[in-house]
Amino acid sequence: MATLEKLYLSVITGMQDKNIKFRDLQKLLDVLGFECRIKGDHFIYSYSNLPENINIQPIGNMAKPYQVKQVRLFLQKYQIQL
Repeated sequence: MATLEKLYLSVITGMQDKNIKFRDLQKLLDVLGFECRIKGDHFIYSYSNLPENINIQPIGNMAKPYQVKQVRLFLQKYQIQL
């Protein structure tokens, strides 16, 4: 697994959306303080009392690139940092 700082930078910069492992993305969200609930293969992450959630699913062992982008936009919108 990449270090959390490198992983966070990869997500925030958007340079490697296709190369982020699903488990690494889950670990990052956990470390940032998100709470997870699972419904089938959907992992739904909520943060504190914010009105939006993040919904991610794996494709093999990788995260879906468009969902990495959604995570990035969420982190930027609510200024959530490592």
